[in-house]
Amino acid sequence: MTLLRPAALFRRQDHRPLAVRSSPGVSARPLFFFYASLLILLIASCLTVSAQEQPSPSPPANPDEDVLRVRTDLLTVPFFVTDARGRRVGGLTRADFTVRDDGRPVAVEYFASGAERVALLFALDSSGSARDTITHQRETALALFSRFGRGSRVAVLRFTDKSELVVPFTTDTRQPREGFSLPAISDRHTAIFDAAASAIRAFKERESDPMERRIIVLISDGLDTVSNVKADTVINEARTAGISIYVIHLLAFAVIDGSLQARPAAKGFRALAERTGGAYFKVGDKRSALDPRAEYDLTPVFKAIEEDLGGQYVLGYYPGEAARDARPHRIEINLASSKRKLYIRSLRESYILRTVPSDK
Repeated sequence: MTLLRPAALFRRQDHRPLAVRSSPGVSARPLFFFYASLLILLIASCLTVSAQEQPSPSPPANPDEDVLRVRTDLLTVPFFVTDARGRRVGGLTRADFTVRDDGRPVAVEYFASGAERVALLFALDSSGSARDTITHQRETALALFSRFGRGSRVAVLRFTDKSELVVPFTTDTRQPREGFSLPAISDRHTAIFDAAASAIRAFKERESDPMERRIIVLISDGLDTVSNVKADTVINEARTAGISIYVIHLLAFAVIDGSLQARPAAKGFRALAERTGGAYFKVGDKRSALDPRAEYDLTPVFKAIEEDLGGQYVLGYYPGEAARDARPHRIEINLASSKRKLYIRSLRESYILRTVPSDK
């Protein structure tokens, strides 16, 4: 449709002004109002057509879409099941378990298996011989996180004698990469247990997601020299918070009694994994220690961690008002049927409630 400019309505095609004369006794106003009305109708018609051609605005995105809301006082308990040979047993459902809180049966409100929602923190030793290996294994390590379920988060903490959370918890896999670029540091002491305690605090200080599976992957040569926190304290705090620690021990070698031997790790280093429901891995040997060009491949280690998490379960329940007395309360998980000879290892055997929950 050709649209006429307002001035064109009052001109001839030869661009000479249109003379509007009135006959004797006849007013020119009706003719003027006729053309003015016609102009208004044309403009209104154009605006209507233009509005119809514009796409309708999309509804605003709902930031809470696909997010399962739960009360913040949901208590979650990670655990795994083994057979008589110690092998993990998968494929079980909510109906296969019963839960007691201080001996009283409670209703299971949440149940998940595998690594559906994981909060993963890498604790990286920036000192000593572990630094180069960690830097080279960045992509291998982050590939582990990429295989967890939607909504999982990752963080990176680096430590020497001090700890620093260089990448707070995020769902973006690109951000943690810089955290694995460890700076060259010489003649620095190492505080492994202090770092593990800092990692646990990072979980407590972040926005809580009661349904997530919480793990720490600690990579170090195991040579703690200056920690103020004891291993037992770290283990107890991790168990209370439902955090499992996976320890990757990058063996450091030295000449001891005239032969090349692996330097012993600090007492309690291995127990960080074994007593929190994680796993302990040793990496390195004498041959690689003597080869300056040797490179470690941690792919099998991270694959084992992934499989270990895949064989775990998480259930949740609401403790009730009687449990809000700031005292320890015991959790018991049992099999609903005794037909199969299976064993349950809970990674959270007790809890203490000190705060009033919020339903928001």
